[in-house]
Amino acid sequence: METALVLCEGAFNRPPGKTAAGLVRHSLRFEILGIIDSTSAGKDAGEVLDGKKAGIPIFASLGEALARQKRRPDYLIIGVATVGGMLPKQFRPIIAEALGKKIDVISGLHEWLNQDPEFSKLAKKHGATITDIRKEPPLETMHHYRGLATKMKCVRIPILGTDAASGKRTTGVILAKKLNERGIRTSFVATGQTGLLQGSRFGIPLDAIRGDYVVGELENAIDMAYRAEKPQVIIVEGQGALSHPAYVTGSRAIVCASAPSTVVLQHAPARKHRSYHTDELHLPNGTIDREMELIKVYAKTDIVGITINHTEMTRKQVEKKISEYEKKYRVPACDPLVDGVDKIADAIIKKFALKPKKT
Repeated sequence: METALVLCEGAFNRPPGKTAAGLVRHSLRFEILGIIDSTSAGKDAGEVLDGKKAGIPIFASLGEALARQKRRPDYLIIGVATVGGMLPKQFRPIIAEALGKKIDVISGLHEWLNQDPEFSKLAKKHGATITDIRKEPPLETMHHYRGLATKMKCVRIPILGTDAASGKRTTGVILAKKLNERGIRTSFVATGQTGLLQGSRFGIPLDAIRGDYVVGELENAIDMAYRAEKPQVIIVEGQGALSHPAYVTGSRAIVCASAPSTVVLQHAPARKHRSYHTDELHLPNGTIDREMELIKVYAKTDIVGITINHTEMTRKQVEKKISEYEKKYRVPACDPLVDGVDKIADAIIKKFALKPKKT
């Protein structure tokens, strides 16, 4: 397994740092040696995120990380997903330092680092590489929409939400793992840079694909998972929200590409404003009721469960919300990071009469 440090200066355990958080919680491709964020230095990344040690230290600088590591990292991963996908200015000297030390850099931002004159010159001089993964394939290789999902003999479940950066990918990964543990053959399809960095076998950087092809490309990734793994269930990572005014393609494209059999809905009850330029534009957070209305219209289906992002909530508040949602909406609700997703898995298995299959 390749090794990596994750650069998340000033953003760890905040919405822009969701890529770093995702890599701490789940990574099939990289062994994460540490996080670089001087504002949280000296702590364990797992404890900061979830109150549980992950054995991944947070360092104040690249120099400190290298001095305290027994192994040299193969990569420096850019661990933020910024609004607009631009590189934070404070990251530049750290990236330059890494390239100068012959450490390869991987980025999932819209701003392509391998086209940056300073970085490309440093990479060439020191024999390092820069990989930008948030790119669409060559035009001649891309796929148009073909209506494939409705022909698949499997259950298709996108994890939709009331806001961006609310934990949809994390819930999807946890749910796919749980269903597989229960003997229900399940595939996961990533739709963003973090899922791809985590090592998802199938997926695309959804918001990097031009409009004419975005649904067809995701549909093709879903079809590849279906043909390769013959799953009973396909979980598709959600993006944005159907109700989010700033992200118009994400959730709608996912719905069109996956033709959902049902939906898991992710919500952050304590979030007052949407994740989008919060210092400049205070958009009220989405609501479960409104999102359910849109899901019924766009996805033409219901929700099978509600998953909660517990940020800024006490355990007592979370439990109160779980009880409230289950009573009001008559579907199971849970906090995936604390409760696990057994209730949601049970509901899916029951709803579609799924039987365990031998691997």
